[in-house]
Amino acid sequence: MALLHEILEHNARFVHERNRAVTKVPQKKVAIFTCMDTRLVDFLEQAMGLGRGDAKMLKNAGNTLIDPQGGMIRSLVVAVHALGCEEVLVIGHTDCGMAQIDEVRLERSMLERGVPAEAIASLQPSLRDWLGAFHHPVENVQDVVKKIRENPLIPKNVPVHGLIFDPVAGKLQLLTEGYDAAAQGA
Repeated sequence: MALLHEILEHNARFVHERNRAVTKVPQKKVAIFTCMDTRLVDFLEQAMGLGRGDAKMLKNAGNTLIDPQGGMIRSLVVAVHALGCEEVLVIGHTDCGMAQIDEVRLERSMLERGVPAEAIASLQPSLRDWLGAFHHPVENVQDVVKKIRENPLIPKNVPVHGLIFDPVAGKLQLLTEGYDAAAQGA
């Protein structure tokens, strides 16, 4: 609990020293779906020239999209329809842990920490699939972009771009740009 108290003490100083209102509507009208990797915190935004209040940042392990009606799509729907986002960026990164996940080791850890074996066995079709583990970050980004573009809840005129980020060098690489091909008349 020492870390929790350290964070709360820092927060009290932070609030006292800084008080600037920022709207909940993203100023750059963009939703960014990326990974929860710690190397991206305060680095990806800097590499993109984004500041506080500029974008909706949506994160999960590996920037995976498993459920087409799940939490990430729900968040994108809110970002687009309620908060005015006009573009979506799907940003994976090199050296992603989800591309290297060892589901046997993970399951063993879960069991050792008291997760019932039946709960793990109920994950469909398997623990690896439920996690959204993948082998290639580029292919994962391309798959996620395709799923978002094909989702009927996301308007066809909202461009969905795919990028890969290098969490060491800070370089972004464009993988796919733009709209659903069907919306473009292709």
